[in-house]
Amino acid sequence: MHADLPRVRELQQVDNRIRQLDEEIGRLPKYINDIESQLEAHKKNLEADRASLTENQKSRGLLESEIGVHQQKISRLRDQMNEAKTNEQFRAFQHEIEFEESAIRNIEDRILDKMVEAETLAQNVKKAEEALKIENEKVRSEVAETRARVARDEEEAASVRAQRKQLAEAISSSVLRTYELTRKSRNGVAVARASADRCLACNVVFRPQFSQILRSNEQVLTCESCSRILYYEPPAVPQEQDAGQARK
Repeated sequence: MHADLPRVRELQQVDNRIRQLDEEIGRLPKYINDIESQLEAHKKNLEADRASLTENQKSRGLLESEIGVHQQKISRLRDQMNEAKTNEQFRAFQHEIEFEESAIRNIEDRILDKMVEAETLAQNVKKAEEALKIENEKVRSEVAETRARVARDEEEAASVRAQRKQLAEAISSSVLRTYELTRKSRNGVAVARASADRCLACNVVFRPQFSQILRSNEQVLTCESCSRILYYEPPAVPQEQDAGQARK
């Protein structure tokens, strides 16, 4: 077997791992940002619910103050009604009192609606606080774990790149140049396995003479279609067949 074939195969595996690590290192900070942004959005929703509850309480206070104003007016009207000289004056005061009492009832209905609304808002706030507490701990744990994973990936990537440098130095310059050019043009994949008659990367069938030379693995050959460096591995012999041949 040509000495460079196992080396370029290992180099391809190393480059695949470097690409995986680089993609993960690039993706993990975005994941951290996403979960922190989601947590921040939930915090804002909770603050909005709290603000709505506070506004509800203020509105109820204002409505109760309005009731106080109407009650004071009723009290003055009753005093005036007691001093009425004629039936017409008496009925006029009575009519005004009824009007004020009707206004109070309307305000009380609005207060009741506010109380129902406040109960729902208070429940929402409580649930959101409990959920946010759990989510906050989860995000904190996930961020710490993700940052630790990034550090491990960066450490492994540095080690793998050092390994790559050693591998590249052991490969002949012509084969390494072919490998690098093909890797750039073939989305990072410069080495392909071949069957007896075709490239298993692009599925192009080989010429008979090319196939014969390839099966020896004595030369570094590239696919005439996709330009990838080829290596041939004979198909595995089933264990039963292998045992039968041994008995023969």
